[in-house]
Amino acid sequence: MKYQQQVLQHKNQLAFLGGVLISLAFISKLAHFTTAYSLFMALAAILGSLPIFILAYQALRVKVISIDLLVSIAVIGAFLIGEYNESAIVTFLFLFGSWLEQKTLAKTRLAIKTLTQMAPTTAFVIKNDEISEVDVDDVEIFDQLLVKTGGQVPVDGIITSGEGYLNEASVTGEAKFVHKEAGATVFAGTFLENGTLQIEAQKIGEDTTFGKIIELVEEAQDSKSKAERFIDRFAKFYTPFVLLLALVVGLISWNLSLAITILVLGCPGALVIGVPVSNVAGIGNGAKFGVLLKGGEVLDTFSKVDTFVFDKTGTLTAGKPTVSGIYNYYGDKAENLRLLASVERQSDHPLGQAVIQFAALASYLPVEKTVVLKGRGIKARINNHEVLVGNAQLLQEAGIRIDAAAKDQSYLQESGHSLVYLAQDGKLSQLLGIKDQVRPKAQKTLAQLTQMGVKNLVMLTGDNKKAAEIVGRQLGITEVHGELLPAEKADFITKLQKNGHKVAFVGDGVNDSPSIALADIGIAMGNGTDVAVETSDVVLMNSDFTKLVHAYALTKKTVWNMKENIAIAIGTVAFLLVGLIFGYIYMASGMLAHELSILVVIANGMRLLPFKVGKLDSYQVSNPTEVLQ
Repeated sequence: MKYQQQVLQHKNQLAFLGGVLISLAFISKLAHFTTAYSLFMALAAILGSLPIFILAYQALRVKVISIDLLVSIAVIGAFLIGEYNESAIVTFLFLFGSWLEQKTLAKTRLAIKTLTQMAPTTAFVIKNDEISEVDVDDVEIFDQLLVKTGGQVPVDGIITSGEGYLNEASVTGEAKFVHKEAGATVFAGTFLENGTLQIEAQKIGEDTTFGKIIELVEEAQDSKSKAERFIDRFAKFYTPFVLLLALVVGLISWNLSLAITILVLGCPGALVIGVPVSNVAGIGNGAKFGVLLKGGEVLDTFSKVDTFVFDKTGTLTAGKPTVSGIYNYYGDKAENLRLLASVERQSDHPLGQAVIQFAALASYLPVEKTVVLKGRGIKARINNHEVLVGNAQLLQEAGIRIDAAAKDQSYLQESGHSLVYLAQDGKLSQLLGIKDQVRPKAQKTLAQLTQMGVKNLVMLTGDNKKAAEIVGRQLGITEVHGELLPAEKADFITKLQKNGHKVAFVGDGVNDSPSIALADIGIAMGNGTDVAVETSDVVLMNSDFTKLVHAYALTKKTVWNMKENIAIAIGTVAFLLVGLIFGYIYMASGMLAHELSILVVIANGMRLLPFKVGKLDSYQVSNPTEVLQ
């Protein structure tokens, strides 16, 4: 048993060594060293057949007749009639094909480790007015905890005092910071960007939202059973058929050489290599065009997807708030923007950072007497002018009328924008609309997927329902659900699958990883978190959303190519066996046809390498919606 394990562990090395020996054999033949040629071929056949014999034996022990058994008998038969070269080539191709599939189907399990490392490890507990740092596992329900600026929330809880902006991307996936105060719920694994919070622990350990994310990823990955290969299913019928045919022919003709020749020619060399070649060519094409496909099984499953489910932020949208609307009411527009950006430099608020990036100024005005008014904005003095920058409440409290902006304000709010007002010396000067913009060509990408046969386009997001519905309408998505936690997204995926849909989920954040793992096909944006990328089956490199179309079309093309190779391989074997039985095919001509069929399936597979989908611009979009710029 130990010997068998060692041989199987070095199966790939034996295949490589077999390839080297076959190469040396052909070199020897060119040099007219026929003895060396036969010796090298025999050695290659013996070394290559060892793991195949072991696999055939192990399959027989559990009463399974596999292709390994057929290959084993064919190799022995070829030895008996002195065809060492056929034995060597068959074993090499078989092992090489197995190696290719093994490489492409390899799945990483680093996602769970990465998630675990992201989980909070310590917490600051408040007891008897004293603060002590403890292991997060020692926190108990109802404990009072302190979270400082830059700190990580250790458990799910309720804020009892304090306020601040939290980065909840690890749970909700949303790029914007969320302002929370007393009475609000906070989640383990999120970060406090500024402020100080005192919270009461409500859920701890594996019961926290972040802990559930880890649990869901583990369960989803474990539930993904590896699909039984088509070749193995085919072998259940094909292998016994060839064995029976060789036995019947041998008994009827009493011709041992003929019976062995049937086994040799019946060995499906093209079938062994044809499927891996198609898979590898398809995966190679994907890599060339910015799509990482993690294995042959992914290709087959992806080609059958009829429902695409999308996260919103960072997937359908850029994941970064930007200024997309600017309205001027008093003074010079450029100077007002300069005033606004100069004040926003005093804040680390995400909306302020969006303003600064939009203004892109070389120099800023000197700001004096800055006062931050929590939850409203900033009051400052610039060049003897009193400047207010913030929300509508800030201006209203200062007695500044904003009626002039009523129409623009209504339009921006209805289209999902956050609003930033500028007032100077008691007058409304400027209004900016800021939102996370839809990815370029996202609408055309979704339209093209629909034209390719996708039946359902669904959005699941942790963002508020109104913002989600606005994006959904703009992109033509058929079903939109907002304000969902990771567990709720995963439940929705499961519901779709139970209703008979093949589901692909596209996301980018840690919060998306359970859905990515649970879906039939998980697709991650390349700039997403490591967890999302490693949990996924497909990665869109450089986060190019338009590559989703190429990935989907490529899988369909590759699966069809694979079926062509299977048909070529089976057709060749059938032709050889029929020709052999009726006396039209002999060993030499049969071997030639056998090897030619291998070259044909390889050439057919290579046709996938230059495959490319047409440009998105050629696809028409119904009900186009203009994005506010």
